[in-house]
Amino acid sequence: MLLAGGEGKRLGMLTKQGAKPAVPFGGKYRIIDFTLSNCTNSGIQTVGILTQYAPLELNKHIGNGKPWDMNHQHGGVSILPPYTGTKGGDWYSGTADAIYQNMNFIHQYEPEYVLIISGDHIYQMDYQQMLEQHKRTNADVTISVIEVPWAEAGRFGILHANDEQIIYEFEEKPKNPSSNLASMGIYIFNWKTLKKYLIEDANKPNSSRDFGKDIIPSMLNNQHRLYAFKFNGYWKDVGTIQSYWEANMDVLKDNNGYFSLHDRNWRIYTHDSNLPPHFIGTNGKAVNSYINSGSIIYGHIKNSIVFRNVSVQQGSYINQSIIHPNVKIGKDCVLDRVIVMENTTIPEGTIFRSDKEIEPFIINNEILNSMLAPAGGDV
Repeated sequence: MLLAGGEGKRLGMLTKQGAKPAVPFGGKYRIIDFTLSNCTNSGIQTVGILTQYAPLELNKHIGNGKPWDMNHQHGGVSILPPYTGTKGGDWYSGTADAIYQNMNFIHQYEPEYVLIISGDHIYQMDYQQMLEQHKRTNADVTISVIEVPWAEAGRFGILHANDEQIIYEFEEKPKNPSSNLASMGIYIFNWKTLKKYLIEDANKPNSSRDFGKDIIPSMLNNQHRLYAFKFNGYWKDVGTIQSYWEANMDVLKDNNGYFSLHDRNWRIYTHDSNLPPHFIGTNGKAVNSYINSGSIIYGHIKNSIVFRNVSVQQGSYINQSIIHPNVKIGKDCVLDRVIVMENTTIPEGTIFRSDKEIEPFIINNEILNSMLAPAGGDV
């Protein structure tokens, strides 16, 4: 069950009109491609995707699941938005509530185990290894964990585990964390146990209907067998503009901690635009950058991510920036450490620079127009 209904408020303009998992990433992909590809590469063939906030682009992207080999008559990918029944209906009020409202979907497959994952993280992980540990330890729930910088620990569910990886303490987003071992929001539950707790939680009037705040603490209090699955690879929660920009820059590094878009044994699947190859003109130049198909480059690109069908005119310089699809950049522009959203047109001579001390600046037509009007046409 893939949770993909979050709004991602901290991503600002990037999620104003679309769900966070649908945000473009890495020159070719959308964020949800990484989790869906993990499922494909792990041999998982049945995925329910729970959507809610602004799902139009996300639904179009997922389609029938063909890029991830999940366009099957039985199983495959199913999009699960909130719905109404004979007793009415509600929006999903939390991660646990989203699963609770779709228990009938799970029942039809009669699973022994259920994997709960999120569609807004960048990582490459074999879920089968986690399942093997879950079976070997006879756990009721296994939580994938990773050590995070102490300064960021307060943003996560933080837990303590002994040498046998048995979890004995869990706290959701503590103000003063006593550990930097963070939950990655990836859980494997025994379905019968989870079902019992979901039903009980749905009848608690004061519950926030959340796995980290309600379900996991309740199971821990009732002395169920909770185990940690330690993950040592690359994992990024792209929950802020800064972390989104950093994760994109990370894919340009030769050695970023066991994460590569070029791993032939762990491919990242997505839709192919079928545009012609990118073109770099006589005076154009691209250094340490991804340039996607259909793009035409007459300027200078350095340490940047350029999506499909982008044009960069002569004399323009782009550095440490992320350029989304269908962007047109005029002559003699300078874009340094910025994020340009889809379908934006940058006028000739425009200069945008974001200092290292602040989050990268986001540019779209709406922002440009608001700046051009009071400036009399110059940015």
